[in-house]
Amino acid sequence: MSRKDVFANLNLPGAPTAEGPAEVRAPKGRVRPILGSPELIQDASRSPVGAIGQSLSEVSERSRRAEEIERRLAEGLTVVSLDTEDIDPSFIPDRMLGAAEAHDRLVASIRDQGQQVPILVRPHPEMHGRFQVAFGHRRLRAIHELGLQINAVVRDLSDEQLVVAQGQENNERQDLTYIEKARFAQRLQQRFSRDVIMAALSVYKSDLSNMLSVVSRISDEVIDAIGPAPSVGRRSWLELADLLSNGKTLDRAIVFLRAAEIQALGSEERFKVLLAHLKPRPKKVKADVWSTRAGVRLAKVTHNDAKVEIVIDRAEAPEFASFVLDRLQSLFEEHRSKN
Repeated sequence: MSRKDVFANLNLPGAPTAEGPAEVRAPKGRVRPILGSPELIQDASRSPVGAIGQSLSEVSERSRRAEEIERRLAEGLTVVSLDTEDIDPSFIPDRMLGAAEAHDRLVASIRDQGQQVPILVRPHPEMHGRFQVAFGHRRLRAIHELGLQINAVVRDLSDEQLVVAQGQENNERQDLTYIEKARFAQRLQQRFSRDVIMAALSVYKSDLSNMLSVVSRISDEVIDAIGPAPSVGRRSWLELADLLSNGKTLDRAIVFLRAAEIQALGSEERFKVLLAHLKPRPKKVKADVWSTRAGVRLAKVTHNDAKVEIVIDRAEAPEFASFVLDRLQSLFEEHRSKN
């Protein structure tokens, strides 16, 4: 798909294209409309893009599309300088506290090279003179720390358009981690239909169900203690959710994560060591062989904390096998009488 086709899907008044005013066209292939209306969201749901398992070439192309989307949104429009103090985050947060190193790199890049791409904001729906971010939260935070004004494109966006823009821009960059997307989906569920959520995150219905299942079964305290865990995907989070299905395991997890040595680890490592800590440990099995003084094998005995098994080879010691069977009940009665 050409980049021109991507921008044909923008459904905002006055959105520019290479030829002139934008035309609303049905989404093609695997691309959902950025800033799409509910009608376009319905059409796009026929071929949603899963957020998991994309090839490296797709990841690269998605990143290029995101940059092109932001550039074209600003092309031919008025880019204004705003005071960061006048801008609020989206009404539905999508990010957890990320790595300090990545934030520091962004701050250094903007300090040295300036802000290359404007953020997208809308007039705040409830507070005159203020604005609300659709995408560009990290740039906003970095520029606020630098004490600079921020370049922004201002658009009139509905709540639906804002969250679809927010989710899709992050998804194009594969910027949010799995657990961040799952939490974002949970927050969206309180206000929007599943069609809007699937469009915002570009996921199938089954993927969305898994995300909502994960965040409903893992407490906020555990998720916050772990952090965004960038390389941890769906299977691992579902495995953790299964392990935390009872209260005792949840208490163990919280106590474990509060330890200073665990908090000192990176987010991914915290997840990995917690999962290993909660997994049932294989029971140690000891095995002995009973033999006669002449070396004839009588039985093999295996035992662990849970059970004892005695296996008698009838071919080697048939009389002994019959003897044990005959005496087993009386041995138990003798044991009970002594205790």
